[in-house]
Amino acid sequence: MALPVREQAKYWGIATAVFLIVLWFLGDVILPFVLGGAIAYCLDPIADRLEKLGFSRTVSVAIITLVTIVVFVVLILLVIPTLVQQTTQLINTAPELFSRLQSGLTDRFPALVDADSTIRQQLLKIGETIQSKGGELLNSVLSSALGLLNILVLLIIVPVVAFYLLLDWDNMTARIDDLLPRDHAPAVRQLAREINDTLASFIRGQGTVCVVLGTYYAIALMIAGLNFGLIVGFIAGLITFIPYVGALVGGILAVGLALFQFWGGVDGTDWLRIGIVAAIFGLGQFLEGNILTPKLVGGSVGLHPVWLLFALSVFGSLFGFVGMLVAVPVAAMIGVVTRYGVTRYKQSRLYRGLSTDD
Repeated sequence: MALPVREQAKYWGIATAVFLIVLWFLGDVILPFVLGGAIAYCLDPIADRLEKLGFSRTVSVAIITLVTIVVFVVLILLVIPTLVQQTTQLINTAPELFSRLQSGLTDRFPALVDADSTIRQQLLKIGETIQSKGGELLNSVLSSALGLLNILVLLIIVPVVAFYLLLDWDNMTARIDDLLPRDHAPAVRQLAREINDTLASFIRGQGTVCVVLGTYYAIALMIAGLNFGLIVGFIAGLITFIPYVGALVGGILAVGLALFQFWGGVDGTDWLRIGIVAAIFGLGQFLEGNILTPKLVGGSVGLHPVWLLFALSVFGSLFGFVGMLVAVPVAAMIGVVTRYGVTRYKQSRLYRGLSTDD
């Protein structure tokens, strides 16, 4: 005989509270394990396909590991140093870019010269903030989240965790399935399949879209001659998972940098290059909306952009960087469970009443 609904709610409530408390107290300690689990989850379909081709699970994981190491070494040698260099240069150049913006606005709007002008005072405050906080922001990031010790820990622990989780992924899912309450196992499996479909569509599909668009933006902007093309492409690709935000933020940043770089040079304003930079993001938005997202993500994601932003904000505020990592899967789970609850509610006597006509 199944437990009463009240008892079930109590046990599931306790489990949820324990999960949140553990997440709160452990914080960054579980970061390598969260990253390792996410990597294993994303690579599991590749391992399954290699198994279907006749390879054993161990050989499949070994092949994936070797390919990942090669890609990582290439990134370390070619991409990451340039990315760090451009980021540092952009932060150091920001005050100069802002000064040129202020001078241009002053030339076109003489009222800004007035010391009592509110707009001028705000511009001065923004400039002072950029000058005082730009380098401080980079130093704080490098000394905390990306400190040498943390980098070494991540580089050592995350691959090891991902390797073992990927190796035992099928066994772990089978053991979890064996522990499900027998009365609720079919419903839990159904919810798990829906959650997996949502996460697969979003994390794997949207992650691929982010990588493709970020690579496209970076290469295209560097070919166009934009000084900070790699970092702009990286930023745009990183936040592409939020619809329109990646293209909007990246486009504004790229066009703004293009205006500073190509405006009023020795040969005059290079409108062609400015237009090319804008066209790059226009083409990227077209590719994302008409080719990449429909093919790689599809329409079964079920994560509304507002709900996604809310989840990222709440979990990031409560649990820090780890909270932001788990925000998407938790939001997907809550969304699936909510839709399941609404469906059951509409089938219940509470919704339908005594009538069975509709």
